Amino acid sequence: MPSTRDFRPTRRGFLQGGAAGAALTGLAARARAQDAAEPVPLDQYEPQFFTAAEYAFVLAATARLIPSEGDGPGAIETRVPVYIDLQLGGDFGQAADWYMEGPFQPDADPLLGYQSPLTPAEVYRQAIPVVEEFCQNRMGAGFADLSPEDQDSVIKALEQNKDPLSGSDSGAEDTEVVESGAGGGASGGSAEPATSQPILSAELRDFFSLLLQNTKEGFFADPMYGGNYQMQGWTYIGFTGARASFKEWVDKHDVPYPLGPVSISGERA
Repeated sequence: MPSTRDFRPTRRGFLQGGAAGAALTGLAARARAQDAAEPVPLDQYEPQFFTAAEYAFVLAATARLIPSEGDGPGAIETRVPVYIDLQLGGDFGQAADWYMEGPFQPDADPLLGYQSPLTPAEVYRQAIPVVEEFCQNRMGAGFADLSPEDQDSVIKALEQNKDPLSGSDSGAEDTEVVESGAGGGASGGSAEPATSQPILSAELRDFFSLLLQNTKEGFFADPMYGGNYQMQGWTYIGFTGARASFKEWVDKHDVPYPLGPVSISGERA
């Protein structure tokens, strides 16, 4: 999870009795009303980290990872792109709390963990143009301009980091074979399918994993981080958020909990 700042008012501030307490309550109510104001539409949002082209890609990609056509809110409704933009422009994007000293071995087994010398922000910045070039070369348009079906095929290729048209993944009938043995005519030689070429270099191979992880985070993180707008992600799964006490419900069994989620800032869904 991203690093947090404590925006919560202190207990002492709310225990100041009399007129001072009433004044503080009024100020807090007005602050919550301002926080609840409708944010700008995503197409009018001014990114802090992304360029316009990068932001267009992230809008389209997150919309396919958590589509709006399901039985709940999608990445667009929950403002996931805003979350990712803010995270990449902050400490997460700079890998501020990651160990980023060498040696690096980007092509190591993925089970060994993150091996790239690049920060998350650098991975996004370098990977998106490569993916856009892949889309232009293979499909004749940028990712955001592709049909949903073509976008899904690109995302699948990114997940596997394989160009499906560069080798055996393009289909059994079109599979290229490479004869083993000198000149392809040595006795006992066997035909081996040509392997698909990676779309992204080893330093960038974690791009899809980062994108998917950040999309999930933006859907479920506290709204203070820019995503999970109006706690729609929490409401969808029945998560109660930052409610501090459930004492009155301890002895109630098989009874649906009727209250919606509460954010860290006190906003209620």
